[in-house]
Amino acid sequence: MDRAIYTVMAGARQTMDAQTVHANNLANISTTGFRRDFVAAESRYVNADGMLNSRATAATVANETDFSVGALQETGRDLDVAIEGKGFIAVIARDGSEAYTRAGDLQITSLGQLTTREGLPVLGNGGPIAIPPAQKIEIGRDGGISVRALGQGPETLALVDRIKLVSDSETGMKKREDGLFSPKEGGELARDPFVSVVTGRLESSNVNAVEAITQVLGLSKQFELQLNVLKKIDTNSESATRLLSQS
Repeated sequence: MDRAIYTVMAGARQTMDAQTVHANNLANISTTGFRRDFVAAESRYVNADGMLNSRATAATVANETDFSVGALQETGRDLDVAIEGKGFIAVIARDGSEAYTRAGDLQITSLGQLTTREGLPVLGNGGPIAIPPAQKIEIGRDGGISVRALGQGPETLALVDRIKLVSDSETGMKKREDGLFSPKEGGELARDPFVSVVTGRLESSNVNAVEAITQVLGLSKQFELQLNVLKKIDTNSESATRLLSQS
């Protein structure tokens, strides 16, 4: 078997990985606060003692996330918040750990707990935020949550808690398998008083639809070309076998 098949398959595998990532980006184009991912790969020569570097293979350098800010869309809903600039909202993940999200489409459960749309508890000053029964809820720029109790006048707004807002870690953030974020070095982030939110708006995904579709189509064409190379290798191998059998 021609060893070129391993070289081609290495490139095809990287192309398939990239297709999966870009297809996921495209599927989340309407997901609030979504950050697009990309795969970085490079060619590496196949080294062997006493041989020239005549062939190269492909290897993944890193799977990274684009943290650029998405556009803000106005909703007019009191419990919708969007972070201005960089920063994250602290939540409790399914595994019980503290994690971070850009999705500010919040809701209140029947038990009065403030959660994300996916049902993840939002963290405040002393843990998960609980909202008492109220006829009016306001969220300030600093994440402070004020409520007007049932039957009370507009002058009776009372601060009940403050959403834990954090800024990016010094070493950067990474996307978890559940779509949330955490510091690359691990641990939990402290509250950052300089992170602010705007109410009545949500941050859209930072995926560019045209760019994502173009990338998926380009990768599909690249994968097709790689498969054609495999067919050529197989044809050359059969031709060489026939020539050797005639000698």
